[in-house]
Amino acid sequence: MAIDIIGDIHGCRREFVALTEKLGYVWNEGIPVHPGGRKLGFVGDLTDRGPESLNMIEIVSALVERKLAYYVPGNHCNKLYRFFLGRNVQIAHGLETTVAEYRALPPSEQEMVRRKFIRLYEQAPLYAVLDEGRLVIAHAGIRHDYIGRTDQKVKTFVLYGDITGETNPDGTPVRRDWTKRYRGDAWVVYGHTPVKTPRFVGRTVNIDTGCVFGGALTALRYPEMETVSVPSSMPYVPEKFRSFP
Repeated sequence: MAIDIIGDIHGCRREFVALTEKLGYVWNEGIPVHPGGRKLGFVGDLTDRGPESLNMIEIVSALVERKLAYYVPGNHCNKLYRFFLGRNVQIAHGLETTVAEYRALPPSEQEMVRRKFIRLYEQAPLYAVLDEGRLVIAHAGIRHDYIGRTDQKVKTFVLYGDITGETNPDGTPVRRDWTKRYRGDAWVVYGHTPVKTPRFVGRTVNIDTGCVFGGALTALRYPEMETVSVPSSMPYVPEKFRSFP
């Protein structure tokens, strides 16, 4: 299988278009299609913070419906899903930008977007196991002994990472570096934690290079295991990027 897996987009449609074109996709009827039959993969967090979240919902929904892409949800996707269900969620940490876009639409268009995203989310796997088990796409990663499970413990890990329950001084959760203990045979491609350059550790790759924070939008070409990036047009926020010892 040949797939180009895209890191956290967070509403950065302009960079998504530029990256797909750089990867050789041709835009037709509002979606990118590869002339060689390659498909796209998404690690989740399509929306929030960036300028065109609703547009990304439209594009990814259309790609998945046409079986041209694989999508797994991220923590921001989960929160938007709960918002669309009418649950009591805090409209903060980026969700406010998506909600503002949504509330600016006429009611009929609001309902269309809401239904599209709910369908996309509900039909998505928690994480995708592809290429006969040789590739796993999971938003914040996954432990090798969790692959095949979908219980609450695994869901929390996949959406939020290996959190300890403690918080950093800036309010973000303390996360353990699970990649150093990963012993699986499958490649795990994930995002969630912004890093300045793609991070390869064993058979794991973090491709969230912080596009919405002024870094870059990155894709991993599989099975070639090459990364391709385009620079962000967003303001650079250095404190949002994590470094590892």
